[in-house]
Amino acid sequence: MKWENFPDYESLSARAAQLFLDFIHRKPNAVLGLPTGRTPIGMYERVIAECSREYRCFRDVTTFNLDEYVGIPGDHPGSYCTFMKQQLFEHVDIDRRNTHIPNGTAPDLAAECARYEAAIRAAGGLDVTFLGLGANGHIAFNEPGTPFDARTRIVTLTESTRAANEAVFGADVPTEAITMGIGTILESRSIVLLASGSNKRAAIDRLRGGEVSEEFPASALWRHGDVTVLAT
Repeated sequence: MKWENFPDYESLSARAAQLFLDFIHRKPNAVLGLPTGRTPIGMYERVIAECSREYRCFRDVTTFNLDEYVGIPGDHPGSYCTFMKQQLFEHVDIDRRNTHIPNGTAPDLAAECARYEAAIRAAGGLDVTFLGLGANGHIAFNEPGTPFDARTRIVTLTESTRAANEAVFGADVPTEAITMGIGTILESRSIVLLASGSNKRAAIDRLRGGEVSEEFPASALWRHGDVTVLAT
């Protein structure tokens, strides 16, 4: 695990964007695992700024998002589909047919999870996955206690996770989500973890300590051979 420390969110975001762009420059048809939430916004802003000056920056890139809420249509302002459109997809030259987000309104959610796993395999697997870090160590929506071999599945959101999303949903925060599993994430060829904010300090320190436990999902990353942690 490689650690890079930064004095502030801006410098972390600049470095994350540099890594992101380096990946797609080296492999224009890269398959990326992408996060949502507040932490990656700065990275996306810088990627957009750079790619606005380039031709075919994203044209052959394929993306798979980490998660989506159950029961929320893609055009809902709180959906991760809407988030990705606003924060990245509408501003770069990506082929929308190559962008993949779990369908939280699928009539058969178990079948949707299986379909998503199959789509990742059909694309050749994830070349690099960018992750955020939850205050309790969660990655994607994999909360403490998640088996390290878990695949894409339906999860019940914790009260703390739901409370963190009240600003978007008000009193109607979804209770479930589809999330890429830890086992799926660990099959990425490379992983970049973004961790920023005073509320993440304890989680960052715990991860740095190296103890591996299913009660701290991010610790599964110690079992991967190519992880870069960007931390403030």
